[in-house]
Order: sequence, then structure tokens, then C-alpha cells
Amino acid sequence: MKKMLLLSIVSTISLYAAQTSCPQFYLDGEAPDILNKNMVQKTRELCYEAFGVMHSGITKTPLWSAEILLRENLEKKIPRKDVFHEESRLPRNERSELSDFVRSGYDRGHLTPSADAPTPSAQAETFTLANIVHQDHVLNAGVWSSIESATRYLAKKEGRLHVITGALFMGNRVKAIGNNVLVPSMIYKVIYSPKQQKAAVYVVDNAPSKNYKVISVSDLEKYAGIDFFPKMSETQKAEILDLPVPQEKH
Repeated sequence: MKKMLLLSIVSTISLYAAQTSCPQFYLDGEAPDILNKNMVQKTRELCYEAFGVMHSGITKTPLWSAEILLRENLEKKIPRKDVFHEESRLPRNERSELSDFVRSGYDRGHLTPSADAPTPSAQAETFTLANIVHQDHVLNAGVWSSIESATRYLAKKEGRLHVITGALFMGNRVKAIGNNVLVPSMIYKVIYSPKQQKAAVYVVDNAPSKNYKVISVSDLEKYAGIDFFPKMSETQKAEILDLPVPQEKH
């Protein structure tokens, strides 16, 4: 992870700390601060029933999607209905379209998974393209699916988790698909346990691999250009929550 962000070098000063319209999905009601000045351009926040999205009109993808996983919500069994749809609240020239995924060679990969949704209406909202990135099929069907399952397993065990799932566009060979929709080079899932007051991050390359890493929030912030928990101390960010092994079935 020694590559530089495509969208510019990380600044150490918060450049985007606007008040969030979706405080219910963030720790202490504080949304992440964007530190990378070029990432701020054409960002739009979207609030949904069970998650919030920060969308980029530059990449035409979500930068992150945030949710709170509760044990009682995950005990509900909701049949999946695929209803992928374009996000009408975004300007057409800043969003992806269904046609951008046709014969692209990539899956339509959720940031907030449909299986996390507590209600049918919340599940339907996870299929907005504002919550979707181009994701390698082997990754999506393999270790990433296992990471999502492991996260739900941990939420049932802990009772409550704060989760931020996002995409990184790193290096100088990031692909553009369709109408200049950028393909993430990496995907991450930040997990914070209020019970243990610790956090950690699953990180994967957007490639046909079974490999993954678990890193600290502090380490992710060095590459992402985002302060994920503005009120959290640097010492706490450097600690690593013990995360379940994704290959296990939960």
C-alpha cells in the first residue's frame, strides 16, 4: 500500500468538515472529514433509511457508505430482490448508469450490503448505484462476501457496530468504464465496536484474489485522505480490534 492516491496527496488539515445530514449513521453523529482537497470536488451526501453515502461526481461512485449494524436487525430474514437502479437525486453527469455495468467485466458491488438491511424498503435502497462500485467478480463472490458475513457475525456477537465501507482509487493506472466511471483499485471496511472501544479495517485489492489485510484506522487514513472518526484519539485509531477470519462461515 505504498502507492499514492490518484486524486492527490493527503493534506494534514481538514478541508471538508461540513455538517452531515445523516448523523444517525456515524459515531457521535460526526461524519468523516475529507482531508484530500481534490476529493472534495463534486461530493454529495445522500441519506437513506439504513445507511448514508458520500458520493463523488469525479469518480461517479460512492467514496464511502456508512451504517450501524444492530444484533436485533440482523436477526430478521429478508429475501433478496435485485432492483439495481440509477440515483435520480444525482446529476446525470456525476453518476453511473446501469449501462456503465453492461459487459464491463465487473460485478455491481455493494458498499452497504443488501443483507445488512433491516427492512424490505431499506434493502431496496441498497441497490441504488450511488451505493455501487465496479467490483471484480472473484473478489465479490469470494473473500469480500466472506468479509461481509464476518462483519455481521461480529455485530451479532457485539450487539452494535459502526461500519464505514469505501473505495480507494490509487496509482496512475486506475480504469475508467463506460461514461468515465472509475474502477476502485482497493475496497475497505472500517469497523468500530462501542463495546470494546476499538476499531480495525479489512482491506482488499479489487482483483481476483482471496487475499485481504487487517490494518488500523490510523494506517488507512494515511492512504485514504479521510479522517474517519474526527473525535477519536490517534492512540485509539492505532489500536486494532480483533476481527473474525473472513474465510470462516458465520
